[in-house]
Amino acid sequence: MTSQPQLLTDPFLQLPTETSVRVVWFTEFAGEHRVAYGENLARSVVASTTKLSRTREDSQSRVGNQTQDGQIYQQPTSRDIWRHEAEVTGLTPGTQVSYRVTSLREDGTSVSSKVFTLAPKPTPGTSLKILLTSDHQLKPMTSANLQKVVETVGQVDAVFFVGDLVNIPDRASEWFDDNRGGAFFPCLQGRSNYELEHNELEHNGVKTVYRGGQIIQNAPMFAAIGNHEVMGRFSMESSLNDQFDDSYPRWAAQEIYAQKAEEKKAEQLNPGEDTKRNFASLQQLKDNSFNTDTYEEIFTLPESKKGGKKYYAVTFGDVRLVVLYATNAWRYWGLEEKTKGRYREREKHLNNPEKWGYGQHIFEPIAKGSEQYTWLEKELNSPDFKKAKYKVVMFHHPPHSLGDNIVPPYTDPVQTIDRDGNGNIKSVRYKYPREADYIIRDVVPLLEAANVQLVFYGHSHLWNRFVSSSGMHFLETSNVGNSYGAALGEKKRPVPEEYQENDIVTGDPNGLEAVVPTIAPLMGEDGKPLSYVASNEITAFSIFDTGTGTVSSYRFDTRKLDSEVVKFDEFKLK
Repeated sequence: MTSQPQLLTDPFLQLPTETSVRVVWFTEFAGEHRVAYGENLARSVVASTTKLSRTREDSQSRVGNQTQDGQIYQQPTSRDIWRHEAEVTGLTPGTQVSYRVTSLREDGTSVSSKVFTLAPKPTPGTSLKILLTSDHQLKPMTSANLQKVVETVGQVDAVFFVGDLVNIPDRASEWFDDNRGGAFFPCLQGRSNYELEHNELEHNGVKTVYRGGQIIQNAPMFAAIGNHEVMGRFSMESSLNDQFDDSYPRWAAQEIYAQKAEEKKAEQLNPGEDTKRNFASLQQLKDNSFNTDTYEEIFTLPESKKGGKKYYAVTFGDVRLVVLYATNAWRYWGLEEKTKGRYREREKHLNNPEKWGYGQHIFEPIAKGSEQYTWLEKELNSPDFKKAKYKVVMFHHPPHSLGDNIVPPYTDPVQTIDRDGNGNIKSVRYKYPREADYIIRDVVPLLEAANVQLVFYGHSHLWNRFVSSSGMHFLETSNVGNSYGAALGEKKRPVPEEYQENDIVTGDPNGLEAVVPTIAPLMGEDGKPLSYVASNEITAFSIFDTGTGTVSSYRFDTRKLDSEVVKFDEFKLK
């Protein structure tokens, strides 16, 4: 410990109440930690410290001196990271209070943050600016996007983040210090260092370094789980990417465990001896299926009785925000024999169900009758929800979109196993019945009936919006760091021909027309206005102003050195 101690992140704000707020930060030493706050920073509170249990690096990390695969890490290696949290109490709504964190290392040396401001939950009637964002994932334009948020609208009052914060949630450097400069916390704290090259003629080859925006040091963030917050089966041998791709349904994990228990019992000399048919703990079940442990360990969020941090509701000023856990495993769409994909299992694994992927299986049930659906019904009928001026629901998976990731329909995969005359498995295939789309069939009608004004989501990495016949607004504002295009005209979603009748290849599969931006839409090659932003050079962000009830969207062209931020769309919540 000869070098000076460092904070791994600046502090950030979590879980505000009417009189308090949590301050959270991270270091790579256990130490002692406190928050100083108030006038002249004269008051202080000691932080509690916990160690993250799953954070690791591996051969594909870009951290420290590792700039190519396997230079330092050959296999997953635990990385010791400590989380510090202090609750600052006795606060008054509407009053900003200065604060600073200090971390004392075991050798007696210390490090302090800069001074930032905090406040408790705003009261109803307070005019707020809320950043609506998603799908950062260390993508190239994220740092520029967040820098332009601050330059354009100043300090926001909250961040609503609708999933896919990073790519691989157990890879520590993606959260904290990826050496390419675009890790999660640096981008949202104005500490990133991401370089983009301009390609207009007069500035061709000129590069600009973007620093992100100093946002969450002074404003609380509320997040929803996306598919990139979910790790698959745990291993200290296979790569973190492979573990992320290896999510496995909990029911299937239980079946395999029970089957192995029966086989073990049959082999025992004393067949009457009891053999456990179920996993010994929830952690063991998660290790053999999927988990959101790192995400849940990093953030202090509101909690529901049944869903914990996974789905919850909170009042923030005039907004009642309802956050759902609606995401599934993403699988490759192709039908090649080597594919463990959306529509099929790998040929070489047909007789080994432990190697199956089970298609795009859903992580948390949301269909009518499920715990989450029942909780949502109750929330939509609660006094807190009904009296709110603005009713906003956010979840990761799109109900309406021009993007690729809205197909197949959001439902449990229906498995078909084909066998030959001898009973040998020839193929394992999956379909997703359109009429069983749980979001469209079950969730959206509930939201319509409850007079929700805005449904906010991500996943497809583009900006587009829709309005239902009842006037409910749908906004996907995920063209933050990159895009995979919009499925209109000649651009079609990648769907095998035999599945195209069910998995619609162009337009919104669920029947709404995308709204053309109201102020300054981009123009297509035919000179007609585009109803979307789907670009790897133009980044977009959206701001909800609760004082006026307007949602404004802005775009910024990263190709041009002197590009201005353009407000291109605005709509009002009734």
